[in-house]
Amino acid sequence: MSSASDPLVALAGLPGVADSVDSVRKAVDRVYGHRVMRRRSGEITSEAALRGARGSAALSGADWALEEVRRRTDFGAEPEALTVGAALRLTAEAGQLLSIWRQSPLRVLARLHLVAVGSTAEGDVVGRPRLAGEPVAEPLVEAPLPSADEVAGRLDGLSRLIIAGGSAPALVTAAVVHGELLALRPFGSYNGLVARAAERIVLINSGLDPKAICPAEVGHAEQGTEAYLAAFDGYLSGTAQGMAAWIAHCGRAIELGVRESTAVCEALQRGAA
Repeated sequence: MSSASDPLVALAGLPGVADSVDSVRKAVDRVYGHRVMRRRSGEITSEAALRGARGSAALSGADWALEEVRRRTDFGAEPEALTVGAALRLTAEAGQLLSIWRQSPLRVLARLHLVAVGSTAEGDVVGRPRLAGEPVAEPLVEAPLPSADEVAGRLDGLSRLIIAGGSAPALVTAAVVHGELLALRPFGSYNGLVARAAERIVLINSGLDPKAICPAEVGHAEQGTEAYLAAFDGYLSGTAQGMAAWIAHCGRAIELGVRESTAVCEALQRGAA
């Protein structure tokens, strides 16, 4: 597929994007080359999942300490606890959906929303894009909501891009999937969590992070809500500069996730974890 017919490849050619792609690849290669990864990669994966879920929940308003997330077993009716529980379930579920993603991304997104909600309390609005007039609970993002018809059309376009594949770098594809889902907010709830889980799926499924040890969610949270929303405004603008800034922000998030897992590797090597 040529860059003329693949918008993701065209985005990869924006100024500065190639540098972000190269920087991310080098960072990921370094952590995969760590000696601890040869014998304890499963532990790194588990810890990355926990820390990624904590980071995603923090961006959705539930900024709990890591040890509190690790300790808790009850994620009942209190709003922050529900958010943390949803983030943990999504992180666990993402790895189970990899084989479906390239064939039916919309089915995966529906499943992610079902998993995030975790019950049938919301009735038939769970696991499907919203209809005209249905509300959306997404306090972090204040941008105008696209109409239900626009959501349906753009989801279909995103699905076609994913199914078609192409040669765009994983970072670019992951950033666009994340940004588009956050822009559309297709579900009645938990859209931010779903968008970041979908980003995780792309990074794993692309082969960039096959063992899921580079939690971008950690980096998004570490950069802070203000920076996250400022970069997302760039995505919403649709300009070359704005899109490049969003992709660079997502690249930096992955690098910070790599730094987190590298620290876990070092702690395990010292016998401190």
